[in-house]
Amino acid sequence: MSEMTIHLKIWRQKTNKDAGHFEDYTLPDVNEHMSFLEMLDVLNENLMKEGKDPVEFDHDCREGICGSCNMVINGRAHGPKLKTAACQLHMRTYNDGDTIVIEPPRAAAFPIIKDLVVDRSAFDRIIQAGGYVSVKTGAAPEANLIPVEQDTSNDSFDYATCIGCGACVAACPNSSASLFTGAKLSHLNRLPQGNPERAKRTVAMVQQMEEEGFGDCSNYAECEAVCPVGISISAIAEMRREYVKALF
Repeated sequence: MSEMTIHLKIWRQKTNKDAGHFEDYTLPDVNEHMSFLEMLDVLNENLMKEGKDPVEFDHDCREGICGSCNMVINGRAHGPKLKTAACQLHMRTYNDGDTIVIEPPRAAAFPIIKDLVVDRSAFDRIIQAGGYVSVKTGAAPEANLIPVEQDTSNDSFDYATCIGCGACVAACPNSSASLFTGAKLSHLNRLPQGNPERAKRTVAMVQQMEEEGFGDCSNYAECEAVCPVGISISAIAEMRREYVKALF
């Protein structure tokens, strides 16, 4: 079956101060090869033709890289497919006549701007607190000048793939940003260039995470289950160890 009818229940909310609600829409002739965001594009084209406000949703690269498409689909961040961002989800995942519920990630630290768009600047402030190497090293050194073990390099790169989409926050019962913060810390703390500032960095970023109003981790591991790039919760354990060592 190449085309199908899809029923949508989408969260509509004009501003953070307004009461939101779900609105129902029906899209006939949805092609199974459309991406999820292309399906929403078609919906918005129809709404604008009718003189109605389109559904606001974040998107940019549409290649699973930028993390903008941080919507919750049928109760799961980014939808039903493992290690797949919403922009890489395709309508062939669904069947003719299915109803899809779409809403923004729910967290006090992610206030709604409009419809499916939330303010994730809390993540930016966590990075600004210490997610960098401040030492001026000048031009890039020759690649083999600083030996880095292969396992260390691989682990650091894996943590660096975090796209900051906020799926971990949306999935966590406590709205914790521990997986995001742990990934950003482990990325830098493992490398020789990041080692001199690891204690200062860890304390600053963890404290900023708490100030932003994110909850604490309770080891549900829902964050790992929905992460579109598969960041392991081992990042959280590593963050906690580093935090305790930095304090004492």
